[in-house]
Parts: sequence; structure tokens; C-alpha cells
Amino acid sequence: MSNSRDSGKNHYRHPAKNSQAPNFTDEERSDGVRLQKVLSAAGVASRRKAEEMIRDGRITVDGIIVREMGMRIDPENAVVHVDGSRIQLRADLVHLALNKQPGMLSTMSDDEGRPHIGRLVEDWGVTTRLFHVGRLDMDSEGLLILTNDGDLAHRLTHPSFGVTKTYMAEVPSPIPRDLGRRLRKGIELEDGIVKVDHFDIVDVHHQRAVVEVVLHEGRKHVVRRMLAAAGHPVSRLVRTKIGEVQLGHQPPGTLRKLNPVEVSLLYKAVGL
Repeated sequence: MSNSRDSGKNHYRHPAKNSQAPNFTDEERSDGVRLQKVLSAAGVASRRKAEEMIRDGRITVDGIIVREMGMRIDPENAVVHVDGSRIQLRADLVHLALNKQPGMLSTMSDDEGRPHIGRLVEDWGVTTRLFHVGRLDMDSEGLLILTNDGDLAHRLTHPSFGVTKTYMAEVPSPIPRDLGRRLRKGIELEDGIVKVDHFDIVDVHHQRAVVEVVLHEGRKHVVRRMLAAAGHPVSRLVRTKIGEVQLGHQPPGTLRKLNPVEVSLLYKAVGL
């Protein structure tokens, strides 16, 4: 993320992508941990740089700007932001990206023995209960976010928070010039009007086209139903992005841990 502070400042650097939430001793947790140490352990900056950031008013704890050097906090419960970006301090929180394959259920179990994402989670060794962000139907593929932070999952899913989801859809061509305008204006479905936030034609090859659809709706099969109602039934659908978290080149049928930058962007997107 960019930072608009003066060039003379020491800009906040996100923790390294492979950094872990910091661990502290039981004694530290009971008495509180100095804020400088918390920031250093989280990989934000050295203790000396963290002290400079505190003096510059760049750190908030529970929404309040902190300038006190000796402040102690409970890293399990305090909400710490650096330059407006939340720093993940709780070691028990899980944030995963999954690239769902077609033919796999977006469920943690299935009585009929069909492939489901719960098997991938079990193979990864995660035992805590995880919430889905953005279910995909059995035939669709692409990005799912799994987390045990129920508040984050709810906010990412609920359309009132405006977190967009980006899809690549393969549809019949040619694509009429007014299709994007129609989708932005709204398509009438049986459960109400649905509008896209953005529409673009990515590629056209013979009788098929690939289009990008961005929307913050969360209704069941909404992309497939919307494009079918517009006269362009979907033959393949891939979700490539949730908020600012991208699927990228993650192999199908795999999980990966979100890096601290991605986690921070998710919390920022929903105001946490």
C-alpha cells in the first residue's frame, strides 16, 4: 500500500510476507507488553523506529493515537493500526486463501462423500472452525477466503460493506456494445435487480468471449443468473479477487496463508 506521508518520514513497512503473529510469554500477556516491543515482534519496525512512529502519532490503539513510550497493551485484545493499516497481533487467528476446483463443494463436510474444501483444510492441519467468505457453486472455481474471525467474515460477505468480488466468465460471443451499460444499470432477476460495479471484455476468440465482472452482491449464483438473463449464459466462471486479495498464480485445489499485507487490506476494507 502506498503511504502519502512526507518523504522525510520513515514510512511504515508491512511485515515480511512469511512473518507470523508475535508470541509473548504468559507473564507479558498478564502484565501487558510495551507497545514498541509489540510492533517490533510483529515485524513492523525495529523498537527504535517504532518509538519514532509513536512520537509522530502514526500509531493508534483501540482507535486512540498513542504518544506514550511506556504504554503497555494486551496483544490478544488490543486493536493496533499503523498509518491506518491494522496489524495482526493475535496468534490464534487464521486467514487462508483457497483456489477451489470445479466439481468441489464449498462446504466443510458432505454426507454423500463428494469432494469438498473441508478435506483440503484437514490436510493442511487446521482444526479450528473456519468461516467461508464468498461461497462458489460446484461448477465454479477460484478464490475463497477462509478465516476463524467471524466478524471479519461477516463484513466481507455482507453487501452493505461494499467489498467487491471479481470474476472472469466465459460466455458466447459476439458481445453487444451496450452489455456493460445494461449490467451497470441493472438486470431484473426473480429475487430483484442486480447491478455490476464494473464490466469489461477481456478477450474474444471465435464464438467465445471472456468478460470481467466486478460486483459486491452476494446472492446465490448471481453472476451466472445475471449473465444468462442478459443473453450470455456462462460456460466457465472463475473468481479471481475478493477485495484486494488476488488469486494470482495459486494452483487449483491448494490453500495458502494470507500474508500480513493482505490481512491488513481485508480488515481495512471493512473498517476493522
